[in-house]
Amino acid sequence: MQRSTQRLVLVIVIIVSAVGVAGLLSQMKPEPPQKESEKRELLVDVMQLESMEASFSIRSQGTVRPLTQTILSAEVSGSIVSISPKFTAGGVFAKGEELMRIDATNYSVAVKRAEALVAQRQIEYDGARKLRSQGYRAEAELASAATALAAAQEDLIGAQRNLERTHIRLPYEGMVLSKEADLGQFVNPGTRLGITFATDVAEIRLPLTDHDLAFIALPAAADISKTGSIPGPSVKLSAIQKGQLVGWEARIVRSEGVVDENSRVTYAVAQINDPYQLHANGMALPIGTFVAAEIEGTTVAEIIRIPRSALRGSDQVLFIDDDNKLQIRSVDIVRADAEHAYIGGGATVGERISLTAIEAPSTGMLVRTTDRPDPEPVEDDKPTSQNEED
Repeated sequence: MQRSTQRLVLVIVIIVSAVGVAGLLSQMKPEPPQKESEKRELLVDVMQLESMEASFSIRSQGTVRPLTQTILSAEVSGSIVSISPKFTAGGVFAKGEELMRIDATNYSVAVKRAEALVAQRQIEYDGARKLRSQGYRAEAELASAATALAAAQEDLIGAQRNLERTHIRLPYEGMVLSKEADLGQFVNPGTRLGITFATDVAEIRLPLTDHDLAFIALPAAADISKTGSIPGPSVKLSAIQKGQLVGWEARIVRSEGVVDENSRVTYAVAQINDPYQLHANGMALPIGTFVAAEIEGTTVAEIIRIPRSALRGSDQVLFIDDDNKLQIRSVDIVRADAEHAYIGGGATVGERISLTAIEAPSTGMLVRTTDRPDPEPVEDDKPTSQNEED
């Protein structure tokens, strides 16, 4: 028991001695030299403002619609006895091609009867005129014969027109949008047969704000009424087809001339020729496609362009004066896109702006700029006196 007590005392003495030696050594270690922290101003990238000539483009979007669309209706009654294989949704037909035929038996008979009646009235008129020239008939009888002949001729024209109406044709090259009647169906005048549209020209209505209109030279309504058509700005259309971005060329042809009461926008109308590329080799632009449009805008001279990232909020820019101090000012932003902003007022050519984002800028804040690096420290080169050398 006594030996255990002696061992415990020995261990405690060793531990206390080690702690004391460690504390003594730590006090004998020289303190590291303290370096005063040097306060440095924030380094910012700068840009000197320059004027330029900028050509703007206006972005819009719309849906492709046909310029000419027809709701086909029967003009005569009868059973449908023939339908073209092209008269189906998506079918393309030529100008004047027969798409559908209605039973023409009754109308053919009507034409023959009208022709016979015209021949009879013609004989009666010729006889009455001959007798009138010989003095055997009165003038009223000749006039009555002439009236009967004219009425018969009109009936013949009507019968021939009804016979022609049994053949459903259209005066343009086009495509079938929908088919609403089929073979064997009996139709009356006014019965809907289908919907078709012309494929020569398609239109896109493009909404434009009042701010957009300031940069587009739209054809004036007065000029269009005089000449019928005035080429407007060119338009680049684009859409995703088969997983790829495809483009087409179009042109503004008119403005609808009114402001939409709900959205407060004005619609410009662009046209594209041969959208289905039936007479050219290219990618078709189907009716109903939603497209993005980039409209050729006007050119503005003497304008200042800055990176969009240099804007704070909607119209503030960080200017840097000759003393490298910040000046926060609001400028007149004429137009802005994803990459640039265009200043029309509030800034002067030659001024410098900060391109570096500053977390909490304040007017008068001192900064360092990349175009004016810090000057090198100048060493004291004065000669020392003889006493100082000694």
